[in-house]
Amino acid sequence: MKILIKNANLISMDSIREKFEEKIDILIEDEKIKKIEREINDRVDKVIDATNRIVMPGLINTHAHVPMSIFRETVDGYNLQDWLEKKIWPMEDKLTNEDIYNASLLSFIEMVKTGTTTINDMYFMTEDIIKAAKEIGIRLQTTRTLMSLGNDGEDRIIELEDLINKYKNTDERITFNIGIHGFYTSNDSYIPKCVELAKKYELPIHIHFCENDKEVQDIKNGYNVKSPVELIKKYFKGMHVILAHSVVLEDEEIKELAKENIYVSHCPVSNLKLGCGIAKISKMLDNEITVTLGTDGQGSGSNLDLFETMKYTALLQKGILRDSKQMPAYEVLKMATINGAKALNLDDVTGSITEGKLADLIILNLNDVLTMPTNQIFSQIVYNVKGTNVKTTIVHGNILMENRNLKNINEEDICKKCSSIIERIK
Repeated sequence: MKILIKNANLISMDSIREKFEEKIDILIEDEKIKKIEREINDRVDKVIDATNRIVMPGLINTHAHVPMSIFRETVDGYNLQDWLEKKIWPMEDKLTNEDIYNASLLSFIEMVKTGTTTINDMYFMTEDIIKAAKEIGIRLQTTRTLMSLGNDGEDRIIELEDLINKYKNTDERITFNIGIHGFYTSNDSYIPKCVELAKKYELPIHIHFCENDKEVQDIKNGYNVKSPVELIKKYFKGMHVILAHSVVLEDEEIKELAKENIYVSHCPVSNLKLGCGIAKISKMLDNEITVTLGTDGQGSGSNLDLFETMKYTALLQKGILRDSKQMPAYEVLKMATINGAKALNLDDVTGSITEGKLADLIILNLNDVLTMPTNQIFSQIVYNVKGTNVKTTIVHGNILMENRNLKNINEEDICKKCSSIIERIK
């Protein structure tokens, strides 16, 4: 199918183009971006008029737990470990495959409606998450969470390897990484087995890292190290690693991390809500660490709206450093788009609107009382745009939502099913 987007105001996030271009046409042929020019007149199957609208890459969420849509607002009054151990894990034990599928559909609907086109997931019953992703048409990088607290750690590795082999080369939208829950939920005999799997299939590693004080202390005690960063150097040397959270880090630890091939997934809303603290994102950028954005699961992150995450990211660093020049808006946009693609090893196919890349893009309508007038477009998007400003979402060349109308999914039915799930298990 050929789709022509006409007369767009383009934010491509492509480093070789101007940051903002007016009156640009974009030709999509099948799943890819074929042309980006003015006045394209090719014969096409569909024309989308983007006059006075913003076209930009779809957002990339580099850390989430997709089925946790049903656990929204369950965290008040709990710290991270108590919330997991006393509230979430007991409810998760009651979830069925159908529950995971429906809860995942709810999250994917939320993504499409708020402009996220790619998500990095860490959970279990992974096949049901994949099934939901394929039905919606979203781009998913996923795993089977690896941990070794019980006797099933080896089984989890086998399960993940089976998934990788089953789905590799079957759908370009579905990719994998090796999702280790955390050092504190694993041990020094288990981590090397996970690394071996990553090396075998040349996949990134995705791990919770230094989310709060207790986790850091548990790691130090469990591995007899002075700093968790020592474990990154010991186990992941030369590996492509996505570190989720990275809140509790000293300046020297950040400098040491910068020597490794790591990417940080910053989840400010979840970190604030769980009382974990505020990650030193500006210090990471000063040390040339690639920072990306995540929401975490909705249980602690509340929603999957990465526009909200962008705003928190910028404001927090300006506030804690008492420096309004911190976090230029365009740099925050990079975190939500091309940086995320780099972290997931997908920057050759997505993360920017570039000829030859896959067509993952969104169209924003800023003709709204909250976004008028526009004096500086990048600041407008970071501070005032919300997921509801997304009018059209395209993934892999397929229109998943147009003018706020979802394609081929009954949103009301999924909401009802998910409400019944939480009533049954809580």
